[in-house]
Amino acid sequence: MRKSYYAAHVYMIVGVLSGLFYREFTKANDFTGDTQLAVMHTHLLALGMLGFLIVLALDKQFGLSGSKLFTNFFWFYNAGMVVTVGMMGVHGCLTVLGDSVPEVVPMVAGLGHILLTVGLILLFVVLGRRLKEPVGGAARAAGAPEPTQTSA
Repeated sequence: MRKSYYAAHVYMIVGVLSGLFYREFTKANDFTGDTQLAVMHTHLLALGMLGFLIVLALDKQFGLSGSKLFTNFFWFYNAGMVVTVGMMGVHGCLTVLGDSVPEVVPMVAGLGHILLTVGLILLFVVLGRRLKEPVGGAARAAGAPEPTQTSA
């Protein structure tokens, strides 16, 4: 669960900083049009910070992080976020500077979206498996001790 907490925290910091960068970079270049930089911070805060806070709550409730599928989700989703948001930054900076955007930028951004999708599918698979377990199964998988029986 700590990995989800740290991921949410990092996305919060990077999201706030990217909003500051957008404001200062466009102001420094006297840019007033539309740019991908305008939505980069919301993607980081919504898909990154809020997304991982939700995953953290689901993990606490259902013990998701004890499985290899959850680890795969974590890395696919984060890789997708880095690639997608990175290409938003490249596209946005090129737009602000008045340069043309090479065709490879949206192609790589599409790859980032594919990685995000794979990550989300893995999250739903691991969550679905935990929901199918008998009551107490997720708690035991998360390392909780077996319930003790008392004699009446």
